Amino acid sequence: MNLRRSLREKTASHPSALNDILFILLLFFLIISTLANPNVVKLSIPKAKSDTKAKQTVVVSINDKQEFFVGTHSIAIDSLKNGIAGAIAKSQDVEPTVVINADKQATADNIVAVMRAAHDLNLHTVLAVENNSR
Repeated sequence: MNLRRSLREKTASHPSALNDILFILLLFFLIISTLANPNVVKLSIPKAKSDTKAKQTVVVSINDKQEFFVGTHSIAIDSLKNGIAGAIAKSQDVEPTVVINADKQATADNIVAVMRAAHDLNLHTVLAVENNSR
């Protein structure tokens, strides 16, 4: 007769405690992952006394009638690339920039047409906007 086997208690784990621990760990990692956002990094950005603007080599304007102007000269959309290239050749800047000055009524297609013409000429483009801070 071996009585020792019947006197031993069998070990059993209670899964209810494990559920609580897993739930707490899940909440912890969710909260930490939302706080670890790289866009939250605070930086000390230098300030300038004047507005920093791109050098305006060529200004392409689009009015509310969808007419294009390189500088002050009216130009057709088909010859836009040649008009910008001619204005760049006159300025002879090291880093030429095309500033797009579009009316609120100008369509996005016309703005993109100017951007494509500048891209074909390997030029940087800047879209002029109104400063609302004043």
